[in-house]
Amino acid sequence: MKKMNGIDWIACLLVIIGALNWGLIGFFGINLVSMLFGEVSIVTRVIYCAIGVAGLWGLIACLRCGCCKKSSS
Repeated sequence: MKKMNGIDWIACLLVIIGALNWGLIGFFGINLVSMLFGEVSIVTRVIYCAIGVAGLWGLIACLRCGCCKKSSS
């Protein structure tokens, strides 16, 4: 199994932050990113874009390592 490099760790952290933010939105109606950085600020958009790219990076990493493939039992 391949070790995670720095980009993998950053992507993982951003995906976790994004998931926690969506959980807060779903359960309590609180958007922490918008609350901290403003509703339509450049910083908020950059954070959302970074989280989206991190999600794509995670998907690609998952496909690369084979953990998303069905096992043939």
